[in-house]
Amino acid sequence: MDAAYLLAHGVGGRQDLPITLTALIIGAVLALVISFTVLGALWRRPRLDRDGTTGRPVPGWLRAWADAPAWRWTVRLFGLVLFGYFGIGVLAGPDTADNPTFGAFYVLLWVGIVPASLLLGPVWRALNPLRTLHRLAALALRRDPTAGLRPIPARMGLRPAAAGLFAFVWLELVAPERATLPVIIAWLSVYLLAMAVGAVLYGSGWFERGDPFEVYSTLVGRLAFLGRRADGVLVWRNPLDGIAGVTAAPGLVPFVIVLLGSTMFDSLSNAPFWLRFVQENGLPAPVTGTLGLVAVIAVVGAAYRGATTLAGRRAGTDATAVPGRLAHSIVPIAVGYIIAHYYSLLVLEGQRTVALASDPLGTGSDWLGTRDLEIRSGWITPTGVALMQITVIVIGHLLGTVLAHDRALYLFPRARAVAGQVPLLLLMVVYTVTGLLLLYAG
Repeated sequence: MDAAYLLAHGVGGRQDLPITLTALIIGAVLALVISFTVLGALWRRPRLDRDGTTGRPVPGWLRAWADAPAWRWTVRLFGLVLFGYFGIGVLAGPDTADNPTFGAFYVLLWVGIVPASLLLGPVWRALNPLRTLHRLAALALRRDPTAGLRPIPARMGLRPAAAGLFAFVWLELVAPERATLPVIIAWLSVYLLAMAVGAVLYGSGWFERGDPFEVYSTLVGRLAFLGRRADGVLVWRNPLDGIAGVTAAPGLVPFVIVLLGSTMFDSLSNAPFWLRFVQENGLPAPVTGTLGLVAVIAVVGAAYRGATTLAGRRAGTDATAVPGRLAHSIVPIAVGYIIAHYYSLLVLEGQRTVALASDPLGTGSDWLGTRDLEIRSGWITPTGVALMQITVIVIGHLLGTVLAHDRALYLFPRARAVAGQVPLLLLMVVYTVTGLLLLYAG
């Protein structure tokens, strides 16, 4: 598959905006400043549920259905079937644009996991075929799937998942020949080996710490209206209560920074000035891309750590703990960028992948009856996509501001809570302006 076609993520542009880019940036900054002012005046005590005790229980029939072992095994086996089906294209399909492997991996999994998790919660935890295979192996060996050869070190946290996430975004954005079967097979082989070794060593708890796709889905799923209370009851909840329940853990900050920084780099990599730089600097494109990816993530992370640490110092509290405790506020920002950047890719390439999935071997078969599926692009217009991009990016930053404010009221002394948040406001402004400039630079 042509990598440039598959990995082109947007159709909106500066010329498609009903207002000038300057007016857009001014409006977005004013929205953040006004929101900060209103929150400081009216939101004077923590209101979000950090302990997972609120939410309205879903109807009893829905709760019984969702909690039934038969349903849970149905979902697990469905994930396993999908894994096996698309594995046919990986192992035996043609290395051409008509192989559904590329769309399944880069579009349906990586991009589709966001809307699915926003609607249903941590779907990848339920579907994860590697978790299911581990569970089946444990059952066959009559072992507890949660038990490994050794306990999980407390200091591990989400660090393995953060490393895995970086490995994936490097593959998606930088790796040479990344839309070819040998490259994808090599990456998947390392990934599968890492998941298998981790599961044997640490049990099923490894997946919620080491699998980048499961951690990704779980964090995004915290923003779903459907969730579980701390007692396990399925409830309808305020999405901000869900994400407010994310607790600081080793590796959480690197994970969300890699998520946000890689999306910003993706926008940068489509800008004309970056494309010229890649062609003219004399270095191989993968080297330039790797350095650029690392640099953008480092700058995004340095800005975050600098702002949150300064906020803690201004508030007179333990500044070293503040970055980890505010990391959840980055999640809606990252989700906003991901939706803005990948929406058109998901709609167009998602349909194309479903059509191609009917012939994984490239022999002209129509196993699923979708080979002749007509790709509909009515939802994709330059102006519509541009407006959607603006909306979700600004909403993501506004939600991040609310989450940071509520957590700051909990962390900081009441008298200094608002003053301590000024660096956080500046961080949101910088992220917003930079994101909009990069998104519409192409």
